[in-house]
Amino acid sequence: MVGGSVQMTRRFALPLLLVSFTLFYLMPLAFHGLWIPDETRYAQISQEMLLSGNWAAPHFMGLRYFEKPAAGYWLIAAGQAVFGQNLFGVRIASALSLGLSVVLTWLIARRLWNDPRRSFMSAAIYMSFGLIAGQAGYANLDPQFTLWVNLSLIALWCAIDASNTKARTGFWALLGLACGIGFMTKGFLALLLPVLIAVPYMLWQRRFTELLRYGLIAILVAVLVTLPWVLTVHVREPDFWRFFFWHEHVQRFAGDDAQHDRPWWFYMPLLIVSSLPWALLLPTTFKQSWRARRDPKIAFVLMWFCLPLVLFSLSRGKLPTYIMPCMLPLALLIGHTLAERLDQGWTTALRSNALLNLAIGTITLVVLAYLQIRQPVYNNEPLHLALFIVVMCVWIIANGLAWIRPLTLWLTPALGIGVLVALLPAALPDSVIDNKTPDTFIAEHYEELANAKSLLSNELGAASALAWHAKNPNVVLFNTMGEASYGLSYPGAKAHWVGLEGVQSWMTEARLKGTVAVVLRVKSASERHEVELLPKDGKQFRRGDLMIFVFDQTPASVVPAQ
Repeated sequence: MVGGSVQMTRRFALPLLLVSFTLFYLMPLAFHGLWIPDETRYAQISQEMLLSGNWAAPHFMGLRYFEKPAAGYWLIAAGQAVFGQNLFGVRIASALSLGLSVVLTWLIARRLWNDPRRSFMSAAIYMSFGLIAGQAGYANLDPQFTLWVNLSLIALWCAIDASNTKARTGFWALLGLACGIGFMTKGFLALLLPVLIAVPYMLWQRRFTELLRYGLIAILVAVLVTLPWVLTVHVREPDFWRFFFWHEHVQRFAGDDAQHDRPWWFYMPLLIVSSLPWALLLPTTFKQSWRARRDPKIAFVLMWFCLPLVLFSLSRGKLPTYIMPCMLPLALLIGHTLAERLDQGWTTALRSNALLNLAIGTITLVVLAYLQIRQPVYNNEPLHLALFIVVMCVWIIANGLAWIRPLTLWLTPALGIGVLVALLPAALPDSVIDNKTPDTFIAEHYEELANAKSLLSNELGAASALAWHAKNPNVVLFNTMGEASYGLSYPGAKAHWVGLEGVQSWMTEARLKGTVAVVLRVKSASERHEVELLPKDGKQFRRGDLMIFVFDQTPASVVPAQ
């Protein structure tokens, strides 16, 4: 993507964004395997909804899985229902969530500043943030959740800024709708974030009474949207709310055993990385925005960015994707500052930003060359190596152009991130692809696996990939539990798990019923021991740390009497 004159920006902005979205985010969706652990899990859970017709309570390979509500899985399931149970169908919900968030960025920037150039800059910057772009082709719930949070906070500003009662009422209702869907996608955080911004802002504006009065509309709409599902899941699964509230909210936020425990400053350096290729525009943006903090528009966007970031930093459990709701207001601040500085002929930070990106690309190529000489990353993979070099060269050229002509080609770093997101998964070495995308290996041997009556696996990512390809959630877990521990704790779930002591008898019984397919991760001594417990007469296939075994049915006449 390239920038140009103001007139050209106004004329070609939306077509340019649409073409870029199609080329870099939609078209590559079907050309690389599902990553473990998230993509295979979300693909299987949503597929299981389609197969079972149970849309209320998520199940993971036939086991209760209450870590997230149902609405996020609904959209992934809808993608598979419309486009097929394939890679594109699994990922389309994430890509469309990004596309809609880009549209929302355009709309709110236009509402704030009524300037087509600022709208384009903000939308293009948001779409090319490394964190946002990277998640657009990745099947999980964070892009969807971010979309609903973005919509809720945009509706909040539009309600505050509305000039008449009818419009204000409509925007508060839209806020409630977005909060309700966001809650059913990922939980109570969708309800908390608008409150976190609305309360201090309305207190500062001395409009707190208005917040109380109109906030009831949002609450009512959110309740009406969520209540049918809330009651349905409570009736069908009485333990859902206990587990979901205490385990996924209280313990994750403040518990001593919180998952993904990180220090409070974890998001500070991560924010810089997530903002690439625009990272060195952050100091100028924050400085300019702080100076303009008394402007109600800038103050609202600053609160939108800062307060959730503080909340996420206080949480004990942290993952990089948690700060995605902070990225849209950051794009607005950068777009606003950049437009002002370009009018002033400002080039210092733009050139510095381009130089940083140039350094990243150059160092990456140098390190790759060194490793290929000393300890090769790519082993007899000339096409993958060549594609990786092409990706980094495009990155270097795009940022070189931004350094040479920053005032007119300031947007070319977005081309670098677009090509990187589109082509990097296909350029990774086989050692990464083989161990992180097991569904490609399973798909190659689908004919051998298709007729299996019983499925067994010792790794959750591989197990869910096997279940998804076979369209059969009944994969028995072999000597592993992980995130399936809660579901396995139910008395009726015992048939979904087998230990070391029982696997041989399980194999004997399973082979009497038909062909048995086994997918194992074989990396450690304990996992090699698991292989030793299996029969010796099956077909074997291996790639990286993964092994596939296919055991033919055993006639009852050859089974020794007990």
